[in-house]
Amino acid sequence: MSFLDKAVIISPNDNVAVALQNIQKGELLKMNNSSIKMVEDVPVKHKISLHFFCKGDIIYMYGVPVGEVIVPIPPGGRLTTVNVKHLAAEYKIGNPEYDVIPPDVGHLENKYFHGYYRGDGQVGTRNFWLFIPMVFCQNRNLQVLKEAFDTELGYKKENPIKQQIKELIGDSNGSSSIPKYRKIFENIDGIKFLSHEGGCGGTREDAQMLVNLLAGYINNPNVAGATVLSLGCQHAQVSMLQEVLKDKYICKKPVLYFEQQQYASEKEMLRDIVNDTFKKLKEANKIKRNPAPLSKLSIGLECGGSDGFSGITANPLIGNVSDKIGALGGKGILSEFPELCGVEQDIINRCETRETAEKFINLMEAYNTRAKEVGSGFDMNPSPGNIKDGLITDAIKSAGAATKGGRAAVTDVLDYTEYAVKPGLNLLCTPGNDVESTTGLCGSGANLILFSTGLGTPTGNPICPVLKISSNSALPKKITDIIDFDAGRIISEGASLEDLSEELLELIVEVASGTKKTCADILGQDDFIPWKRGVSL
Repeated sequence: MSFLDKAVIISPNDNVAVALQNIQKGELLKMNNSSIKMVEDVPVKHKISLHFFCKGDIIYMYGVPVGEVIVPIPPGGRLTTVNVKHLAAEYKIGNPEYDVIPPDVGHLENKYFHGYYRGDGQVGTRNFWLFIPMVFCQNRNLQVLKEAFDTELGYKKENPIKQQIKELIGDSNGSSSIPKYRKIFENIDGIKFLSHEGGCGGTREDAQMLVNLLAGYINNPNVAGATVLSLGCQHAQVSMLQEVLKDKYICKKPVLYFEQQQYASEKEMLRDIVNDTFKKLKEANKIKRNPAPLSKLSIGLECGGSDGFSGITANPLIGNVSDKIGALGGKGILSEFPELCGVEQDIINRCETRETAEKFINLMEAYNTRAKEVGSGFDMNPSPGNIKDGLITDAIKSAGAATKGGRAAVTDVLDYTEYAVKPGLNLLCTPGNDVESTTGLCGSGANLILFSTGLGTPTGNPICPVLKISSNSALPKKITDIIDFDAGRIISEGASLEDLSEELLELIVEVASGTKKTCADILGQDDFIPWKRGVSL
C-alpha cells in the first residue's frame, strides 16, 4: 500500500485512492512528486479519482477491476453509486503456477492452547452440550429445558433489564429474581439450544441441508455430546441425522434421541430427556483441557458490517493470521461466496488442483443464477451501510473481503455443510448474511471465528467463540461492548500488520484456552440461522 498524506493507494495498479480522513473541496492531495486538487468533499473511507475518467472507463482497486464509470469523474472527485456501477473481472479456468511464500512460523511451532481432545483427533476450544430440535415443533420444549438446565446448573446470566423494570414500577429496592447458583459442572462451558424454524413444510432439499448442518454441529470439536428432540412425522427425520453421522463422520460422542410421538405425554418425554442427559453430562464433565498445538485450530474467516477500511486493516490482518495457522498445519475457512465476486481469477490461480477450481466456479455460478431467479444477484450484495461507508459496488466489497483469506493456496472448496478436513485455506459456500454464514462455518468444523467489522455488529454463535476485530479505531470507542481487537491502529497509530498479527495470535490463544471470553460470549449472543439456498445474499 502507498500512503499519501490523507489517503492510501492499495495496489500500484489502482487508479483511485481511499480517503483516510474527511477531505474538503479545494484541498491538495499530495501524491509523491505531484498533487491533486479536490473538486468536491470526500468523506473518510470513500474513494477518490486519481485521473479523469470518461464514461466506460474501468475502476481498479486491489489491482483488479471493481467498477465501470457511467458518468465522467474529474481528478479529485468522489466515486459514488451515481457515477460508478458494479463490474466484475472476467475469469477462466486454468491451473497456472502459483508461488506460495509461506510466512515465518518457526516461533509458533511450540506454541499451544489448552483445548478438549475428541475421539476423532479434533480439539475443541469449548466443551458444550447441545440440545437440537429436528423440527420447529420442538422449540417450546426446547425453551422449557433451557430455562431449567441453565438456571439449575448455574449457566443462567443476570438480566439487567429486570432490575430496570422493577425500578420503573417503583420497586427500587427489589433484587433480581434470578437465583445465583454455583456452576455444577466445572468442565462444561455451557448447555446450548439450537432453536430454528425448519425441519418440515419446506422442500426436501431444505430438510436434508438442515440435517447435514445439525450433524456438523454435533461433530464440531467444541461439542461433547447432544440431545436430539423430534416430533416424529416431519421431513427432517432422526434416521437421516443418524445416517449422516454414521457415513460422514467418526462420531464417538454420546447422542441421545427422543421422539414425542412415541410418548404418552410431553411430561414423560421431558422426564426421560432430563434423566438421560444428566447422566451424560456427568461423563462430559470428566473431559479436561490439555495442551494442543496451533495446528488443531480451525479458524472461520468472516466479515460483517464492513466499511471502507475493512479491506485495508482488519481483513488483511485476519488473512495474515490465517496464513500462519495454515502454515502450521491448521485450517482457515473463508466463507461468503457473494463477496468473492470479482476476484474469481485470483482464487482460481490459487487452487491447488483444476478440480478444486472447477468446483469453486460451479458453486459461484450456480449460486448467482439462483439468486437472479428470485430477482437478486451478487451485484446487489452491498448493504446501505456498506455503501454509506464507501463500498459502492460488490466488486469493491469483494476485493477487500477476499483479503481475509491471506495469500495461501486454496487446498479445498466446500459446498454448504461440507466439513473442512484438509489443512490450509478452505473456501466454504455460504451467503454474505452474517449469521447464516457464521452458522455455516461452525457446521463445517470451525472451533473459533475471526470476524471483522467496521460498522459494528454483535453477532455470535452458540458453540463457537466469535472474536470481533474492528477495522477502525473509532468503533471500539463508540460501541464499547462488542469489539475484541482494534485493527484500525494500522491507520490511527501506524502499527505494523506483523506486530498486530502476533498480538492477535496471543489473544486467539487466550480465547481458545478459555481464559478469556469474547464480547459476544459475554453478551450471550447465540445466533443460529440455517441458510435456505439461493434466496439470501
